[in-house]
Amino acid sequence: MKVQEENAAYDEINVTPMLDLAYVLLVVFILMCTASVQGITVDLPKASDAPSLAKPQTKAITVTADGTIFLDTYPVDMAQLESMLQQFKAVNPALPVVIKGDASVQYVKIVDVLALLGKLDITQIGLVTQNLVK
Repeated sequence: MKVQEENAAYDEINVTPMLDLAYVLLVVFILMCTASVQGITVDLPKASDAPSLAKPQTKAITVTADGTIFLDTYPVDMAQLESMLQQFKAVNPALPVVIKGDASVQYVKIVDVLALLGKLDITQIGLVTQNLVK
């Protein structure tokens, strides 16, 4: 049996640690390249530290089965609805509105309300529906 000397040269080099290092460097390179390309640089405005006390005041328009129109809980006709929405829009230009229509109401009533909202340039509109649970 041949005994190896302690000072003998190695015939093989263990390349596993070098491959581990190469893979880690490759992953770091890929992450840094994709992170620098991501998005457009924009100088964003700073928000104040004080919490906002004013909440957006969403107005609800309800159309019942008989065609009666309510703004929040008050019955109105189309002319009153237009004047009241103009007043609310003057206070809050980004006035959000939700429309609740009865399932049996004529479609033309909802279209009339949507046309009025378009005329007043109210763009934040939501239609309330019911979830169907199966």
